[in-house]
Amino acid sequence: MWDAIATHISQSTGQPFHLENRRSVSGGCINSGYAISSSKQIFFVKVNQAAQLAMFAAEAAGLDEMRASQTIRVPKPICWGTAADSAYLVLEWLELVGTNGSGWESMGHKLAALHQTISRKGFGWQMPNTIGATGQINEWTMNWAEFWTEHRLGYQFRLATERGGIFPQQTRLLSAISKLLAGHNPQPALVHGDLWSGNAAITQAGEPVIFDPATYYGDREVDLAMTELFGGFPADFYRGYNAAFPIDSGYSHRKTLYNLYHILNHFNLFGGSYAAQANRMIEQILSSS
Repeated sequence: MWDAIATHISQSTGQPFHLENRRSVSGGCINSGYAISSSKQIFFVKVNQAAQLAMFAAEAAGLDEMRASQTIRVPKPICWGTAADSAYLVLEWLELVGTNGSGWESMGHKLAALHQTISRKGFGWQMPNTIGATGQINEWTMNWAEFWTEHRLGYQFRLATERGGIFPQQTRLLSAISKLLAGHNPQPALVHGDLWSGNAAITQAGEPVIFDPATYYGDREVDLAMTELFGGFPADFYRGYNAAFPIDSGYSHRKTLYNLYHILNHFNLFGGSYAAQANRMIEQILSSS
């Protein structure tokens, strides 16, 4: 497999790549990750089952979409394909310092710039992709409340019910979304889609970078809401974002509705206590409506 990947890298970059070292690194919860290097070059490689090639192709397309906006740094996709019984995605290697470096105010500025990239086609994207390992439906939809009801929460609820999850207020919530979002008319902004603290970092040079996207065009607030999940972002990030693109006053009432998507997805991926957390969030949303 690794010889085939090295050959593909050589073909894609136009420069010979002779694999000399390979080491395991974090690839997230879904994939295996590796740093592979020659004497002159280093790349990051994600590996999964061969059946997951479409997931990697969509991730590469999402990274390219964000790169084309010329706003915030994302890893450059090099190549992807299958070898033996595995699918792989090769990305530019970036030296990261995690979430402890400076540069978070700049991260906010640059994310705000990304969010000013608007689609004329409405909400959605050019292809389906994944949120973690779960399929994500991106059919173009002009109405945001309809998109969120049908292609985000509705779809996750269907998967969760098949998994055995019980959500007594599910129907009531889905019926209430159009009312909950009434008067809120967001632009279809280019969003990362899975922007928790594990998918953002600062390079050694101090440059903000985001990665592992679930790209689509949606309400920019979905990214902001997720930055508050699973550890949160530093205060400097929000200061930078607000200075560039002030957050709407109603955001605090919508963020739980948006983060419910990710909690339902975590139930579908991992089970456990996420169903109870989702039900608490549903009650909170409905009680404030």
